[in-house]
Amino acid sequence: MEIVFTKDVPNQARAGEIRRVADGFARNYLIPRGLAEVATPEVLKRLHKIKAAGDETRIRETQVMEELAEALDGVQITVTARITPTGRYYGAISGSRIADELTASLGREIDRRLIEAGEPIREPGEYQVVLRFSSEIEATIYIIAEAEE
Repeated sequence: MEIVFTKDVPNQARAGEIRRVADGFARNYLIPRGLAEVATPEVLKRLHKIKAAGDETRIRETQVMEELAEALDGVQITVTARITPTGRYYGAISGSRIADELTASLGREIDRRLIEAGEPIREPGEYQVVLRFSSEIEATIYIIAEAEE
């Protein structure tokens, strides 16, 4: 089925692009969520408006991501957790815990999926964590993991 994407869909297409996708994917996912429309002559006439709206949204989102990356770059947060007698944490400090700490300290919502911590933090120490907002925009924060008293 040929469709016109009305919004950006990661790993699929940008707004205003015409693509051939599986019928079920279009009918069950893209069209009901307002991400695409069937490529009819009426929709093709509006194609330049759809592209312009997508470009405008993309530019606005990029500016917001760049501002947030500048605000977060070099931020240092301290995370505490209980440790075992061997010096390791009970459980681990994961990306979602880091996102919660960042949200609490900055007052802005930080999504856990932005954090590229690799392995969870399992021992006290200092760690460097990258937040990837897009392929070009990233920020580096510093985590000081301490033992809870």
